[in-house]
Amino acid sequence: MSRWTKPRWASCLRSRAWPSALAILVLALLFGAVIGPFDMAPSRVGGLILGAIRGERAVGPEASVLFQIRLPRLAAAALVGAALAAAGAAYQVTFRNPLVSPDILGVSAGAGFGAVLGILLGLPIPVIQGLGFAFGLATVGLVLGTAAVIGQRGETLSLVLTGIALGALAGAGIAIVKTLADPDDQLPAMTFWLLGSLAGARPADVWFLLVPLAIGLLPLLLLRWRIGMLVLGEDDARALGVETGRLRLLVILAATLMTSAAVATAGTIGWIGLMVPHMARLIGGARFDRVLPLSILIGAGLMVVIDTCARSIAGTEVPLGVLTAFLGAPIFLGLLARGGRSWR
Repeated sequence: MSRWTKPRWASCLRSRAWPSALAILVLALLFGAVIGPFDMAPSRVGGLILGAIRGERAVGPEASVLFQIRLPRLAAAALVGAALAAAGAAYQVTFRNPLVSPDILGVSAGAGFGAVLGILLGLPIPVIQGLGFAFGLATVGLVLGTAAVIGQRGETLSLVLTGIALGALAGAGIAIVKTLADPDDQLPAMTFWLLGSLAGARPADVWFLLVPLAIGLLPLLLLRWRIGMLVLGEDDARALGVETGRLRLLVILAATLMTSAAVATAGTIGWIGLMVPHMARLIGGARFDRVLPLSILIGAGLMVVIDTCARSIAGTEVPLGVLTAFLGAPIFLGLLARGGRSWR
């Protein structure tokens, strides 16, 4: 094989990465709209959607399943996957570490603690989601404040170690709450939520996700070229005119906002924020301005496929965290074997 074969294939793959990822996302959404415990013909789904676009009122069980249950769940899955993948890509370039995931600063543990506390208190589902969202943000705020007090402001090592410590405290709080919970009612609900699920996704959840995702993605997309400079290190980035301290804080806040919303809606879902940025770098190159939008598309499509499998492969709902672990570990090992060391 010629030594030019691989670069040509790589160049071709990069040039078609975004339209291919977008096409896969659209196909995943169509696949998810058709497949489920209540199967519908693709032509019927297409007809109902086109009718809704034209303003026609659809009635019947198929329309109810599609518009009230299936489409809101698909939209929520796509937004959760996009949020986690974008947050993972942002964290990895900010901390200059390809093994960083969105829960590096304890946001998942904090959001989980808030949610299980709401379940213990018997609060309504929207309030439980709000508590998870608020506790996730509060945990990262506490990490930032504590790291600024005990270490140098903005120092990466202080942030990571503080996040690990406070995440462990939140995990201990979750264990205590589960110990106090009713084993017949509350404990199963807590366990199932912590494993991740979109079984109860409603249209309101889509709006709950959409607002933080838009607020978090806007600065990341607008500043993606400057954010990409962070991988060069403090000195080199500052030499190029980048205010590294402020930029890193902005990236952390934006990624935390998206992660908190995703965890509050779908529970703790691992591997998406870790492996999707690696897939994006392998397909589209290492530049952050390419990795971020590609991660958004791949994360959304992958999460839609995983959620469709979660509600279709068995007679009961399979937790999302279980499926992402089954899929994520082999895929991640394969990515590492093929080129995980060349992430920059």
